[in-house]
Amino acid sequence: MKIVIFSHGRDSGPNGTKIKVLSKVAESHGFETASIDYTKCENANERIERLKEFIESKNAESIVLVGSSMGGYVSTVVAYDYKLAGLFLLCPALFMADEEYTIQNYLPMCDHIEIVHGWDDPTVPCDSSIKFGRQTKAVLNLIDDNHSLEHSHAFLEKRFGEFLKNIN
Repeated sequence: MKIVIFSHGRDSGPNGTKIKVLSKVAESHGFETASIDYTKCENANERIERLKEFIESKNAESIVLVGSSMGGYVSTVVAYDYKLAGLFLLCPALFMADEEYTIQNYLPMCDHIEIVHGWDDPTVPCDSSIKFGRQTKAVLNLIDDNHSLEHSHAFLEKRFGEFLKNIN
């Protein structure tokens, strides 16, 4: 089984617009999809444990994690414990000076990493994605949008489709 697992941000939910858009792309490339509901989680560490439990409940031969904002942080932290086929991050909340984000060193076990971040993101500075991209040699897309990437759905569809094609 090949699966794409979505992790939403702090103030969104498992059925957000970006997740719906990218789920269709994943399914068209032969992946099953799952979106973890973190809305009752009190902090990022609880989200990390929930994602690990979900991964361990699956017998997947290929796992792609997609994370947005806090979900990007969660996915990146979990990528240290599992060999992934891919890590696709949307405005990930990395290198945040906040007690919520206790882990600050990221060592994903993944060869295929791509980041999309809006230049005009007031929530998570794009500098964090630049730093992470430099460290991991990830593909980095800095685009004319904000934290929600609400004006870039067509771009996200195209990039995610290419990303999945390259790891298949």
